[in-house]
Parts: sequence; structure tokens; C-alpha cells
Amino acid sequence: MEESGSRISALEAFYIGQMPPAVYYVPGFITSAEEDFLLQQVYKAPKPKWTQLSGRRLQNWGGLPHPRGMVAEKLPNWLQKYAERISSLGAFEGNVANHVLVNEYRPGEGIMPHEDGPLYFPTVTTISLGSHTLLDFYHPVSRGQHTADEQVTTCQMEQDRHFLSLLVEPRSLLVLSGDMYSCYLHGIRPATSDFIKENVANIASCDSHYGDTLARGTRVSLTIRYVPKVLRTTIALGRRK
Repeated sequence: MEESGSRISALEAFYIGQMPPAVYYVPGFITSAEEDFLLQQVYKAPKPKWTQLSGRRLQNWGGLPHPRGMVAEKLPNWLQKYAERISSLGAFEGNVANHVLVNEYRPGEGIMPHEDGPLYFPTVTTISLGSHTLLDFYHPVSRGQHTADEQVTTCQMEQDRHFLSLLVEPRSLLVLSGDMYSCYLHGIRPATSDFIKENVANIASCDSHYGDTLARGTRVSLTIRYVPKVLRTTIALGRRK
């Protein structure tokens, strides 16, 4: 696991210091032409590639992460290019990303606070396409904090545990590592617009300002990660134990 004090030197100019380590936000990481190309590739994928979930739909590329290990599948060239580009910055300590999750969020959709877990190298990188979103961060629920006899709604609990947000703009790159990956939850509130408050930690790196209200469009995110534990196909097929 990455130590709290370690940093990614190639991204140092984009380090966000107003929050726990380590967050890097790179506006304009890709061009408008690249954004258009990537969106075309996403929507050219065959219909069976999409999985519909509550609040979003997604595509999985590179294999299915599993505690026993991932049976790796070759990334398509249009994703491999960006996996290598991000990896070359040192995001995965010399390893090359081998897994991409493509998420589509329509206005009003979101994802509950969660952590990405131990199946991945403790760094998550995300390229955003099409629209902004507000990514919210939460303290985890302490063991014993919420019991069955407490009349506290999930929404109230989330509000109490929320401590900051990041404005994630289209064509940007967001990198979360260290404590921000391992110690906190992140989620996207289901909403059709976002009001920019003073708890948006990276506003100085964005085109928007405190007090702005931003209408959400359809956002596609490319979540690019490295899965350290990869199995050979022969093991996964049960030919070896």
C-alpha cells in the first residue's frame, strides 16, 4: 500500500493539497477531439458489453477482478493507449494498468458511497467525458456507530459523514491514491445539477467558481486501474489447482 507521504512526481504540479493525500487533478488531460473519439468507441461497443445497474450502466474491459485473481483479457487499442499514457506518469509505480471500467451516468444518476477495495493497486485514475460531476468523499461508518434501534436514515448518515467534494470536469484526469484511496469512501449524489460550495477542494483548478450551479449532462467515465493478481487461463479453467 502506498504510504500517506508518497507522491507521484510526474503529477506533482497537479497535486491538490487542501485534502488528505493524495489527490491529483489534471484539467484538459485530453483534447476535445480525443473526447469525441473515445465517446464514439464507447457507444460503438456491442450491446451485450453493457451491464445495467441501479443508477448507471457500465462496460468492463480487461477481465473480471476476483480475489483468486483476474483472468486478463487484452484491452482494445483505444483503451490501451490511455492505460499506457497514465501508467507512464508513475501512477502504478512502474506497472501498466490492465483494467478499465466504463461508467455512463445520465442526469439524475449516481453511485452510493463506496471504496474500490483490495483487488486493485491502491490508486484509481479516471478520465471524464461528456459532462462534469461532483465527486463526494465520506468518512467510513465506524463499527458500532449505527445500530438497528437507531432511527437514522441512510441519507442523514451520508450527510453527517461527508467532508469534501471534487468538481470533475470533462476531459480531466483524476488520480486518487494513498489515504484518499484506502481510508475514505467516495460517491456521486444522484442529481441533475450541482451547486458549487466552499467544500469543493479543487475549485482553483477548475473553470467554475463558488456559487455556480452546473447542470449535469450524460457523463462517461473511464476508470483505469491496475489489478496485481492475474491468473493464467489454465488455472481459471480448473486444469491446475
